[in-house]
Amino acid sequence: MSQGRKLLVHCKVWVEDHTGELIFGAGRLRILEAVERSGSIVGAAKELGMSYSAVWGKIHATEQRLGRAILEKKIGGPKGGGSALTPFAKELLDRFRALEGRTQQAAERIFEDVFLKALENDPEG
Repeated sequence: MSQGRKLLVHCKVWVEDHTGELIFGAGRLRILEAVERSGSIVGAAKELGMSYSAVWGKIHATEQRLGRAILEKKIGGPKGGGSALTPFAKELLDRFRALEGRTQQAAERIFEDVFLKALENDPEG
């Protein structure tokens, strides 16, 4: 390997149920972060360039599969409706971010030990 070229490893983490159905991953994380910033599903959909029904469908599927609400919905009125993350959803975000970070750190250690060491030991370089 030529000098100055650094190799990196990346990993993607998601959580599935026993049937292989997606529970949570980077896409759901982005959706909930957008809802938190905008205060609504409509605002999140606009921010992410997705349809309202796609965002709502992913949120609803996650709630169904977890058996717990992740959004508190406020029905419209004079000031309009909106949505906020439940305390459970906020904890879910924090824990998923921690899972992603720790998984990436572990992948980097394994990558160095398993892959990069092989390159260092290769006499043909």
